[in-house]
Amino acid sequence: MTDAPTVVRGACHHDCPDTCAWEVTVRDGVAVHLRGDPTQPFTDGQLCPKVNPFLDRVYHPDRLLRPLRRVGPKGEGRFEPIDWDAAIAEIAERIGAAVARHGGEAVLPYSLDGTQGLVQKGVLADRFFAAIGATRLNRHICGVTAWHGAADVLGMPLGADPTEIASARTIVLWGTNTLLTNRHLWPYIESARAGGAMVIVVDPVSTMTAQRSDWHIQPRPGTDIALVLGMIGVLDRDGLIDEERVSAAASGWPELRAEARALGLEGAASITGLAEADIISLAHRIVQQRPAVLRALIGMEHREHGQDIHRAVAALAVVSGSGYMRSTQVYFDTAFADLVPPPGPQRTVNMSALGATLTDASLQPPVTVLLNYGCNPAAITPDQNRVLAGLERDDLFTVVIEQFMTDTARYADIVLPTTTQIEHLDLMNAWGHLYVSLNLPAIEPLGECLPNTEIFRRLAGALTLDTSGLADSDEQVARDLLASGHPWLDGITYERLERDGWARLAVPEGWSAMTERAVPVAPRPVRDDSAGGADGAVSAGHDASGEMHRAAAPVRQLGPLRLGALSYRPAAESPSGDAALAGRYPLALMSLKQHQRFLNSHYGGFEHHLPDPPQPQLEIGAADAAVRGIADGDRVRVYNDRGELFTMAAVSDRLQPGLVTMPFGWWAGSADERTVNVLTNAAVGGRDPDVGSAAFHDTLVEVEPAPGTRQTADDSPS
Repeated sequence: MTDAPTVVRGACHHDCPDTCAWEVTVRDGVAVHLRGDPTQPFTDGQLCPKVNPFLDRVYHPDRLLRPLRRVGPKGEGRFEPIDWDAAIAEIAERIGAAVARHGGEAVLPYSLDGTQGLVQKGVLADRFFAAIGATRLNRHICGVTAWHGAADVLGMPLGADPTEIASARTIVLWGTNTLLTNRHLWPYIESARAGGAMVIVVDPVSTMTAQRSDWHIQPRPGTDIALVLGMIGVLDRDGLIDEERVSAAASGWPELRAEARALGLEGAASITGLAEADIISLAHRIVQQRPAVLRALIGMEHREHGQDIHRAVAALAVVSGSGYMRSTQVYFDTAFADLVPPPGPQRTVNMSALGATLTDASLQPPVTVLLNYGCNPAAITPDQNRVLAGLERDDLFTVVIEQFMTDTARYADIVLPTTTQIEHLDLMNAWGHLYVSLNLPAIEPLGECLPNTEIFRRLAGALTLDTSGLADSDEQVARDLLASGHPWLDGITYERLERDGWARLAVPEGWSAMTERAVPVAPRPVRDDSAGGADGAVSAGHDASGEMHRAAAPVRQLGPLRLGALSYRPAAESPSGDAALAGRYPLALMSLKQHQRFLNSHYGGFEHHLPDPPQPQLEIGAADAAVRGIADGDRVRVYNDRGELFTMAAVSDRLQPGLVTMPFGWWAGSADERTVNVLTNAAVGGRDPDVGSAAFHDTLVEVEPAPGTRQTADDSPS
């Protein structure tokens, strides 16, 4: 007799701003259907192409279902089964020995957002590592640089609720490929466009989003600060800044204005490669057609000066009176109870520096135990050759908690199988909207898989750690997170989420940056002589009817706003930086996310998720290809001082001269045992070497035909 199907509510766990609510249909203990929750307004019943076939991942024949112990050389991927008791005992013994010999800092946790769930991602894991005094990991490979840049200006960077973008008249998508990486926001953008809004994309690459925009601004890579200064200079010159408002709201306006005047419009155009008329039109548009919103996500932070780039965009929002939108993660961080132990005195390692950390022979104490979960560092961490050299160390005991045999798992001594999102409980926040979701387990764990939380409970027990909270159940952790007493959680209880699946944070509608209000406008009209910009008409404080514009209020202040001096400096590893380095490696490489098929390294090793052709290609402009004797489809060598890889060239017309791109997130097995990260820059894009994201996009390379590649007299290098 077949049981009637049941529907279990949950939410996607992937590192994506959309955090879709979903419904799982279960029949006879088997998940048979997955769909987006039609009742959750942001998800609106739709999942993305990556996640629609998620049940295939759950039941994939390559799923890891038993603990494994390595029997071959590291990296070869040969393992034998081991039972849970033996695996936990061996791991506990190795941790205990490392701590006894070197202290707790000999143990390094390495994780990120393989799951964004607040329970499974790390509450118990953080308590576990704090209890043994492990080296602390700054999980800053992505996200934190943007946060700090915005915070430099805004204090607490609480940008607008992204759904408020629907009320905008001017939308500037700055450093974000929204259609590809934030697809559930696009209907709100289209709603605004239907109401007369203009959609402008600022991006050095002609992305899918840029091609669907009304206007694509294509500056040279990494020159965003010069563009901002040029725009502020135009607004200052043309009397379009309410200086009384700016001076009253923020410190440092005279210093910022002085920098804009010093660079000048001509200087900004020269650095960015943009026409002066376009800079003028963009500046005028955001003050003439309001509400205007600047939507800045994480693309720009992956640069040496990423923090200052985000600081610049936030400053432009303040000066121009535009709305400001970035990650909503800070709302959840503010609302939920902080269950993470306070930082101890242990040393801190930035996760971008994993290769340097594992290969540093002088490091004291050395890292001799690595526990990896929710991350695939062999694929996603920059300076890949050093990462792999570290993972190959005979004296490094590596534990990987995983669902599949990833590039990193192949180097493990012990692999522990963990549950997927539909097999465990979790509480889901978001960084692209304001909805919290409760993810309930829909099916029993497959095979011998355990949730991350249960694995850390067992390790804590084996090590006899006597620290409060290490035995808490998943439900208790979720309840504790909701019990902060913060007003944004008013009415949001575990029972409500258990019943409804999701709830919007109790942030008042219009609380943040997109609330309309009438504002004073510029006292004099200015003729806009631009030919190729947004309007090409009259640039004035009033429109043709003489009515006052409506403007977006700046982001809500939690403290004094700070502007201050801001100057453009080229990154050391850029065409305008170190001249000797740029002479050897004249091409700038950007590693782009290929989200249609896979997300970060999720699905990067799954054949049916790979694009056609199923290999990462080097995209190169026609002029740069021609001078190197490279034709479309040729096999090429891409190299710099960090390493080399061989791949296929795709000659493109969407790139500026001197720029090449490769996709991010492929597993090494699909790319000649190396991925784009064998080339990428591990330098930190903040002001503190331990605080900030990796400067992936400030990477210089050279490209040449691979040995044996066909060349003709017509396409040989000049």
